[in-house]
Amino acid sequence: MSGIPHDHYEPKTKGEKWLHSRLPVVGLMYDTLMIPTPKNLNWMWIWGIVLTFCLALQIVTGIVLAMHYTPHVDQAFASVEHIMRNVNGGYMLRYLHANGASLFFIAVYAHIFRGLYYGSYKAPREITWVIGMLIYLLMMGTAFMGYVLPWGQMSFWGATVITGLFGAIPLIGEPIQTLLLGGPAVDNATLNRFFSLHYLLPFVIAGLVILHIWAFHSTGNNNPTGVEVRRTSKEDAEKDTLPFWPYFVIKDLFALAVILVVFFAVVGFMPNYLGHPDNYIEANPLATPAHIVPEWYFLPFYAILRAFTSEVWVVIIAETLSGGIIDAKFFGVMAMFGAIAAMAAAPWLDTSRVRSGRYRPMFKWWFWLLVIDFFALMWLGAMPAEEPYASFSLIASTYWFAYFFVILPLLGVIEKPDAIPETIEADFDAHYPPKTGDASTPVKSAE
Repeated sequence: MSGIPHDHYEPKTKGEKWLHSRLPVVGLMYDTLMIPTPKNLNWMWIWGIVLTFCLALQIVTGIVLAMHYTPHVDQAFASVEHIMRNVNGGYMLRYLHANGASLFFIAVYAHIFRGLYYGSYKAPREITWVIGMLIYLLMMGTAFMGYVLPWGQMSFWGATVITGLFGAIPLIGEPIQTLLLGGPAVDNATLNRFFSLHYLLPFVIAGLVILHIWAFHSTGNNNPTGVEVRRTSKEDAEKDTLPFWPYFVIKDLFALAVILVVFFAVVGFMPNYLGHPDNYIEANPLATPAHIVPEWYFLPFYAILRAFTSEVWVVIIAETLSGGIIDAKFFGVMAMFGAIAAMAAAPWLDTSRVRSGRYRPMFKWWFWLLVIDFFALMWLGAMPAEEPYASFSLIASTYWFAYFFVILPLLGVIEKPDAIPETIEADFDAHYPPKTGDASTPVKSAE
């Protein structure tokens, strides 16, 4: 587990010793619960338990829903209506599952932006960050395939638009698209493939989550200061940390309870608020909706996809230099996936020696502009692909890439960070002065 010095599990009874020597599962659970955790973690560190809850909720409700769902183009829509009207508690299971996906993405976006602000991606946690990005990509794929299953108008046409993107990839695009669709167009084979993968991928995500947790338990948790826990001795480590149980478990459970009050209020009183009304119309290949939009959590990257048209100068240059291989459609696909890859590459793009944004005055401005930019892209993704939204989308997309590929590298060179606390203990005592009245808070220069 963590390299931070701490007490490990010691079996006492003969039964415990026998089990520990053959399968140290109790010791693993003990070390997981009692792992030393920086004692200055704030409320932005509660999203991990929310994400764990969401994954469990989606798997459990998904398994039950799959028992009543029929993956066939002639029966899928009717089977969803059957779940809603005839299955005991079916409407609640479906609304929990559908809104659980939204809560999942709210939590993961909060989790990602917290990591970007506090530098949780920096050494030695690069692998943890990359695994997290892989989980996010799988979440997007799973959610997209799940959105197709009700076989409403948005399901069908969303699948048609998104799978069509793969056809834009030179040479290998069309075979990949055909493999996804199971034929030349979205049809029964497509629905069967998506149902199968939608059922399978959450278990792959669960495996990666275990790997993600193992990775940050190996390096230790980051914290708001970005200062590492002292590992010189057990005594020093204990001054910087508290055991995960009971302190942070209780804190996380309290936060989860508050979030679930809001979540169940949405499920109970406005379950279709985040959905699209066209998806309550059965899929019709002969009737195209006026405005095809994905679920809200895809909208920022959908806006980036649509921003790079054939009239944008960078697309024109790319198309000219590639001899027509890279057209506007393919460039948009590259931009969409490139926007996610830019986040994954943050550990190598950020050149600052200071981990936490709390002590980086220039960084704060650019970071909060990135957050505003993300919400702007979300809004623009829901707007029609026309002016002035097209130009705004291009500007917002440009800033997204500029932040990761230009601003982050430059800030590490030109920014003068503030002084950071000497230890986690010093930061904690500065916010919660010890009863002894010790007012001294040693700090060290970031230069």
